[in-house]
Amino acid sequence: MKELLELLEKNHTLPLEKLAIMLNKPQEEVASLIKQLEKEKIIVKYHTIINWEKAGVDSVTAIIAVKITPQREVGFDAIAERIYRFPEVRSLYLMSGAYDLQVMIEGNSLKEVATFVSTKLSTIEGVVSTTTHFMLKKYKEAHVIMEDREEDHRLVISP
Repeated sequence: MKELLELLEKNHTLPLEKLAIMLNKPQEEVASLIKQLEKEKIIVKYHTIINWEKAGVDSVTAIIAVKITPQREVGFDAIAERIYRFPEVRSLYLMSGAYDLQVMIEGNSLKEVATFVSTKLSTIEGVVSTTTHFMLKKYKEAHVIMEDREEDHRLVISP
């Protein structure tokens, strides 16, 4: 199962026939396993990585560190749920360390991100503080190098 999940994570567009060959299993067994993994929400979603900058689409990505006061009996979950329901939120993580939540959002402009933080995020009861970091350049995402300029990664050895 783990090998199948790793193959699908790297390339979810692999044909069933090729997956079966790579796993040395019958196609029917692989198809059944994929359906079961989807049903059990182990496979949550298939994802395509797009280099939006190269496609000419401008957007602003920000990572926001959020300190919160956990709520009695629900801890961080109730505030996290309020935050992840905003359409601007791309991802949300509970963190250890200096802050509690890490929120990644996307917007069309710096002003749009600032408005989200000031009017939606920081106004939630229990949010103590926020620190916003703007992403300047994306080098790698989900194990994929966005623009690999090097053809040969070997070191040159001279006599």
